[in-house]
Amino acid sequence: MSRYEAYLAERRQAHLEQLLDFLRIPSVSALPAHKEDVRRAAQWAADHLRSIGVPTVEIWETGGHPAVYGEWIVDPEKPTHLIYGHVDVQPVDPVHLWETPPFEPVVRDGRIFARGASDDKGCAFIPLKAVEALIAVDGRPPVNLKFLLEGEEEIGSPNLPKLLRQQAARLRADAVLCADGGFYKPQKPGITVGSRGLCAMQIDVRGAKGDLHSGGYGGAIQNPIHALAAIIASMRSPDGKILVKGFYDGVRELTGEERVDIARVPFDERAFLDGIEVSEPFGEPGYSTLERLWARPTLEVNGIWGGFQGEGTKTVLPSEAHAKITCRLVPEQDPNQVLDALEAHIRAHTPPGVTVKITRHPGSAAAYLMSRDHPIIAKATQALREVYGEEPVFTRTGGTLPVAAMVKSILKTDFIFFSFGDPDNQIHAPNEFFRLESFDKGVRSYIRLLAGLGG
Repeated sequence: MSRYEAYLAERRQAHLEQLLDFLRIPSVSALPAHKEDVRRAAQWAADHLRSIGVPTVEIWETGGHPAVYGEWIVDPEKPTHLIYGHVDVQPVDPVHLWETPPFEPVVRDGRIFARGASDDKGCAFIPLKAVEALIAVDGRPPVNLKFLLEGEEEIGSPNLPKLLRQQAARLRADAVLCADGGFYKPQKPGITVGSRGLCAMQIDVRGAKGDLHSGGYGGAIQNPIHALAAIIASMRSPDGKILVKGFYDGVRELTGEERVDIARVPFDERAFLDGIEVSEPFGEPGYSTLERLWARPTLEVNGIWGGFQGEGTKTVLPSEAHAKITCRLVPEQDPNQVLDALEAHIRAHTPPGVTVKITRHPGSAAAYLMSRDHPIIAKATQALREVYGEEPVFTRTGGTLPVAAMVKSILKTDFIFFSFGDPDNQIHAPNEFFRLESFDKGVRSYIRLLAGLGG
């Protein structure tokens, strides 16, 4: 047992009690009633950074929920790494589905159950304990460290871009280690090297000034629902290829190495489909299911409504119809250019007799992809290999983590996901949990990674 592991074993119960204390703070950033709780969580994190020995710790105001900054420059000649996480959590609804109260954490069957146990308080706590062990044993960390723990990740980090620009000089680092996220399969090590971007809009199609009797007007004027259906149908081919002109501009083909990396990821397509009770996959031709999920752009209708929707029949010709659309984006796609292309397509394919209003939703984010040749990838791979005893796989996420693209574009810094959540942790759902085994292995992995970066 190394000196670090001996220290962790001796302090494990104390560390667990600290994490439980952190989880008791109901820091729900989406709900105004918990505004002070988010600040309390930020203060807890700031105090904890100070307690483990970080010499410079500040709380930064953002115009919304605060962020915590920490810094320890041990040697200007050494590399500098920024550890990112967040202290806010998701709402807990529906409360009645929780087996125990969401902010009264319990340890059961080797797992901690609480809101934020995995996302992200448990995962963000891991590098703090690794740094504590390094300091306790060696007197200081092996590299220069900075910390950024924000309070708005669960609401899309609306104030983070401004904060990154304002504090760019303080936040400058060789790379960012993201303590938010996790593995592709439970307890199977992996490194996430990319995430897709996002853009969204709403389409409102209007016809007559009000709903009309379908016997008196049907067949003589345009039906907005039919018009909307025609617009949507024009966007994709029957086999799933997106037909919007300019949508694929800049999208590059997957390299051979990228396809090999994705093919190496253990994936049971039949189990994937059976789990959601779908008979067969569907998507852009020429790509595997994982390639479609991780590395190809999408255009999806998320909601569509209009006209009579009650029981029985109402012979109405509706005056309006609506749809919400989102696109998941891949590297080299610009969210605004994609929205421009969509808008041009919609206007070009709007049938006569109706008008269309297009509203772009805020929160667009670019995709992120880290180069597999980056030196930190090799160090992270080695750390996981040593702790888990097996080779990690390289994965991407089909979802969107705006902070990655923000950091890359504003700070010009590479961003690596080095986090230890599992996909079955029930994040954003009732009965969220975090395995104690994940916590233990995560701390050991961070110790190895930071020591390797220092070496």
